[in-house]
Amino acid sequence: MAGYKADRVSEDIKREIIAVMRELKDPRVKDKMLTVVRVDVSHDLSYAKVYVSALDGIDSAKEAVKGLVSATGKIRHEVGSRLRLRKTPELKFIADDSVAHGIEIFEKIKSVTRESDNEN
Repeated sequence: MAGYKADRVSEDIKREIIAVMRELKDPRVKDKMLTVVRVDVSHDLSYAKVYVSALDGIDSAKEAVKGLVSATGKIRHEVGSRLRLRKTPELKFIADDSVAHGIEIFEKIKSVTRESDNEN
């Protein structure tokens, strides 16, 4: 039963962090095409790992994470007030390259399908 609540809260936190990220004025975050890949919440809901990815690659994501870490207090406050949680989890931002990796795989698949279409 506890797993369902953690999953539900992690999706809610993800949604709210995305909304708060749009409002941030830090150029390390504002000027990037960022996405929150997933949020892992501990079972007692006291810690949350937020995986952030950028379309520009892992270096851009690492730079954005620095901006998000400096704004952790504001993000945590906003998430807590919007979700009305008893205890807002401590947020840890982690750079992730899954979006760039996915785009790379998509391009490879697209080139293979073009080659197979040219052969026919």
